[in-house]
Amino acid sequence: MELRQLEYFIAIIDSGAFSRAALKLSVGQPVLSRQIKALENEFGVDLYHRTGRGIALTEAGKMLEKYARGILETTANAQKEIASLGLSPTGNVVIAMPPSVGSALAAPIVQQFSVQYPKVLLGVMEGFSAHVLEWLVAGRIDVAVLYDTPRIHALMTDPLLTDELILLGPPGDPAGVGPGAVPTAKLREIPLILPSRPHGLRLLVDDFLERMDLEANVRIEIDAMHSTLRLVENGVAYTVLSYSCVHDLVRAGRIRWWRLVEPTMTRTLVVASSTQRPSTKASRALAGIGRDTAQAMVSQGLWSPRA
Repeated sequence: MELRQLEYFIAIIDSGAFSRAALKLSVGQPVLSRQIKALENEFGVDLYHRTGRGIALTEAGKMLEKYARGILETTANAQKEIASLGLSPTGNVVIAMPPSVGSALAAPIVQQFSVQYPKVLLGVMEGFSAHVLEWLVAGRIDVAVLYDTPRIHALMTDPLLTDELILLGPPGDPAGVGPGAVPTAKLREIPLILPSRPHGLRLLVDDFLERMDLEANVRIEIDAMHSTLRLVENGVAYTVLSYSCVHDLVRAGRIRWWRLVEPTMTRTLVVASSTQRPSTKASRALAGIGRDTAQAMVSQGLWSPRA
């Protein structure tokens, strides 16, 4: 059975006669008759009674009409929706990222995506890197932007950039860090505010110092980045973060920064998607906008300090 045969079958019903249906469909009546005969042979029943006034459906024909109209309507809707994807995607898509990434990327990603794809419902989630990774592997989200993802079969990742962590402190520098770059080893002396374990940033800082047989001088543990920066700005302690999270505060003179050296602390930012959710035009576009946004911030000097 072919869709064309069902189209012919319905056209004959709507027209009331083979001849009128043939004119409507722009096909020869013998062709129409052969296609309907093939359909009847496939089902093993007659679909029409031929009368002097035209045609009348048999009981089998009435049953087939119900299914044929549904099939043709479903096919037409599928063709329309799939074709519309080439013009403007619809549906919904979800992106997730840690707060440190979201503070820099969430707003510009949402703004650009909403302008380019107004018919797509965009969801944005924030969570610790471990939680974002779990959501991605479980197929709860479409796209994630996060740091240093492990190699997992269910993930597809694309590196965005190498992020350098810097020391941040109050403008008055109450701990006397001084000018110039700061050896990473000095983090054992400088009073710090850092998130608690298993926050990814804390694990990274601890790992760097453990390689040097040192321990960070953590005075306060806070998992909320906004509160951490307020305390740093107010002179309570220092912290370690990406410049992308604080470039506006630095430029306003509200927070001071120092480059960490010997060694430099870096991590890789990636855009990731899960094989547990189908790839759509909207999800691919979202990942592309995330990638473009991060690269634009780098070129504008908003991700890493230029000095």
